[in-house]
Amino acid sequence: MSGSDDRLDVITIGRASVDLYGQQIGSRLEDVASFAKSVGGCPANIAIGTARLGLKSAWLGRVGDEQFGRFIIEQMAREGASSEGIVVDPQRLTALAILAVEDDKKFPLIFYREDCADMALDESDVDEDFVMRAESVLVTGTHFSRPNTAAAQHRAIKIARKNGLKVIFDIDYRPNLWGLAGHAAGEERYIASSIVSEKLREVLPHCDLVVGTEEEVLIGSGEADLHAALRTIRSLSSAVIVLKRGPMGCIVYDGPIPDDLEDGVVGQGFPIEVYNTLGAGDAFMSGFLRGWLRRETLDVCATWANACGAFAVSRLLCSPEIPSFEELQYFLAHGSAEKALRKDAALNHIHWATTGRRRDFPQLMALAIDHRVQLEEIADRVGAARERIGAFKVLAVEAAAQVADGRDGFGMLIDEKHGREALFAASKQEKFWIGRPVEQPGSRPLTFEFSQDIGSMLVEWPVDHCIKCLAFYHPDDADALREEQIETLARLYDAARKVGRELLIEIIAGKAGLVDDETVPRALQAIYDRGIKPDWWKLEPQAGASAWARIDEVIEANDPYCRGVVLLGLEAPREELEAAFAATAGSRTVKGFAVGRTIFASAAEAWLGGAMGDDEAVADMAERFGELVDAWGARG
Repeated sequence: MSGSDDRLDVITIGRASVDLYGQQIGSRLEDVASFAKSVGGCPANIAIGTARLGLKSAWLGRVGDEQFGRFIIEQMAREGASSEGIVVDPQRLTALAILAVEDDKKFPLIFYREDCADMALDESDVDEDFVMRAESVLVTGTHFSRPNTAAAQHRAIKIARKNGLKVIFDIDYRPNLWGLAGHAAGEERYIASSIVSEKLREVLPHCDLVVGTEEEVLIGSGEADLHAALRTIRSLSSAVIVLKRGPMGCIVYDGPIPDDLEDGVVGQGFPIEVYNTLGAGDAFMSGFLRGWLRRETLDVCATWANACGAFAVSRLLCSPEIPSFEELQYFLAHGSAEKALRKDAALNHIHWATTGRRRDFPQLMALAIDHRVQLEEIADRVGAARERIGAFKVLAVEAAAQVADGRDGFGMLIDEKHGREALFAASKQEKFWIGRPVEQPGSRPLTFEFSQDIGSMLVEWPVDHCIKCLAFYHPDDADALREEQIETLARLYDAARKVGRELLIEIIAGKAGLVDDETVPRALQAIYDRGIKPDWWKLEPQAGASAWARIDEVIEANDPYCRGVVLLGLEAPREELEAAFAATAGSRTVKGFAVGRTIFASAAEAWLGGAMGDDEAVADMAERFGELVDAWGARG
């Protein structure tokens, strides 16, 4: 038996797909023009959902040996769900599910899963030692539709029963995945079938928990009446039975089925606007299991399940919309003024901060090479063609990569104007953090560089590139200027959240007025007061520890989920930067630095002027960057 650190709360078994959901709401699938991609499939969603809610979960199934299969494996890892049970199938493709939202009741859905990887699961994929590490296994209805997948699930059930593990059954009925409806009928929820009912009834005696909608309870029992269906299931199983009722929540039966079906355990309900019902059941199950496997009372389990289901139906996708435990607890404590939870700013921020960010950066040391005007001025001064700036930025990436040497916590700020090739080069450094500017250099009031329709530009960026925006902002600016600056930042913040990109806001106050210990804290508070909560701040060095203490207070009071602050350099000499680093030693929010000209200015002048070769330029920048990295580590 494995050690306690290897234990799992639940292993989910069955289907997984890459979901492609139409982003034009109110369109037929025929008319959808763009899609959002996510992990889908009932048990895969539940593995992710339970991981978000704090359980140790794993999905057991197959994916193809291709990009979509790797996406599922990588996303499981990002979500904290174990990928140990995933088998890579070299012969088959990963399944797809493609959906549109026509209205709040019609969701045309096409499953691409004929001879796909997850439906090739067989008994040999179910390792007994792996299953025995879990407290429970979850089997799903679709994987009883074929002999090989049914055999795999029955093997898992047998291992669980022999070793005292709990068996959870999500009936998860999709008629067309049983061959009972055509390809265009993916949203069909119920077609009676004695063959399906017979196969599902075989599972019931082995279960500790059975969960299904009214239609699924009917198919699972073979009955035509709901009351008779529940009593048939009870005659076959002593399991806790959870009846999902959509907007009406659920009823839980832990004992005889009452004459009045309303006499079961009913958790708190949450009336919300229905946006997309797909995935609601998986979110519901995730919430119920978070309670049930942690020995909460059934009414608490039902309440958590109902709340998680409410989140899912109020948002577009499946697994990405399941809340984190922090988000769930906030919602239960505070509720929401919005029936469309996707419009609740507080919940959306917690959701983004706890589920949307792709990687952790406890510290960040970045070489900033996003300068445009400054490098153009150097090129003009030494008589070099501006077209050469791009090649110099590629050398800067090489220098940063040498210093990073594959370690975490390093990155680059690179622009699009001159840095296209450098962006490609930096993206090949798998652990690099990459930030990209959007501001028109030197603009005050703030404007964007390429287009004022910022959202349509950002959607083209890689999902792990961080938006960086510099605002020359002072809290004592004229009222009209302050308001215009903050409104522009607010538009950027809204766009960043809608397209799912992180945002770094850089504030430079020192070029617009006097700066004391309260200047930057006042600037940050004004931005927070507008509802803007960037992932990162980039701030100029402060006079001393007292200023940083005030900055800490403002950030922590307004956004405990903020990733932190990185220091900018303003072309300060290394000795001044080392003193600035030391002043942050007691700060709780300063996580690193993003410095540019102190590192690259002399090399740029020499290289663009023809007095320095490529290797020398790389070595010079690497030495200067490395010295700052060492100084940061030694700051105390």
